[in-house]
Amino acid sequence: MFRIFPGALLCTVLLLAVSSSAQLPAASTPSSPAATPGTQAAAPAWQVRTEPATLVNGAPAILYVVPPVNVEALGGSWMGHKIFFSFDPASHSWYALFGTGLNRAPGKYPLVLEGRTDPGTTDPGTTVSFQQELEVASQPYPQVELKVQHKFTAPSRRLLRRIRKEEILKHRVFGESSEAQLWRGPFLSPVREPVTEQFGVRRIFNGELKTEHLGLDFHAARGTRVQAANSGRVILARRLFFEGNCVIVDHGEGLMTLYMHLSKFKVRKGQRVRRGQLLGLSGATGRATGPHLHLAVRWEGVYLDPAKLLKLDLPQLVAPHPALAGAREPAERSGAAQSRAVSQN
Repeated sequence: MFRIFPGALLCTVLLLAVSSSAQLPAASTPSSPAATPGTQAAAPAWQVRTEPATLVNGAPAILYVVPPVNVEALGGSWMGHKIFFSFDPASHSWYALFGTGLNRAPGKYPLVLEGRTDPGTTDPGTTVSFQQELEVASQPYPQVELKVQHKFTAPSRRLLRRIRKEEILKHRVFGESSEAQLWRGPFLSPVREPVTEQFGVRRIFNGELKTEHLGLDFHAARGTRVQAANSGRVILARRLFFEGNCVIVDHGEGLMTLYMHLSKFKVRKGQRVRRGQLLGLSGATGRATGPHLHLAVRWEGVYLDPAKLLKLDLPQLVAPHPALAGAREPAERSGAAQSRAVSQN
């Protein structure tokens, strides 16, 4: 999928030659050797790097790319996922948020890039492409045992019908992501509370492996204000069997954040929200042992570690997408909470 930014074209090859290494560290693609007398200079190479430099299963990352020529659009694919790029004038590079699923095996996976040269080049509108393998390392995750009500591990036929209907609903909602980038800059923690359980933990319910913990649990007393991690559009705000009162915010480009077990909603479906805006109040609805907030991050069908997303130094989009026009400014947040609970999602 191409992304076009009028006036925000890649730096020229000359600019790349004088840009400081602080703007864009050396790429994993080897640099071209200097030309010797009587030989033709080698063509400039694609520059590709990730932040962090080491990719692991279950983690998001930023992909930075500088093609060898000016392009007005850049797209890519990796592990069957589309990669949407935006232009960052500060580093004179294209960037994208992407990630690796929790159960992805370690190994090398091909990254495919394709761009379209801009009108100022000698061959405007020409397609340029590149392929490079990115390596994924293995990240171990812990295992815990929990005791819950029997209905949550062996639901009745009536509850199974409800669960199936909700699975169909969530499948439809997850397909509603905008292809435009709606988020801006770094992601914000939805509450100012300590984390009680990390992403990726294998959950043993009543002695039987049922799930992997696909989110981050925060110590949050009932009524703690929960804010949007970044700007986007609310695509779901309703009660679900497992998730309880749940809000899903679409940030565009297949990226979503989910806020579960809320006691109250403060937004509605279809509403545009800003980073830091109040979404609801924490609670213990759905499958939970007590009041807390479960935050999940979903990217193109796979769940990623929210803690790692919150640490990424993401570039600021030059201007917000028109879809965010009219979104309200963030509301003030409350102080610390006192309760402790365990999420069962």
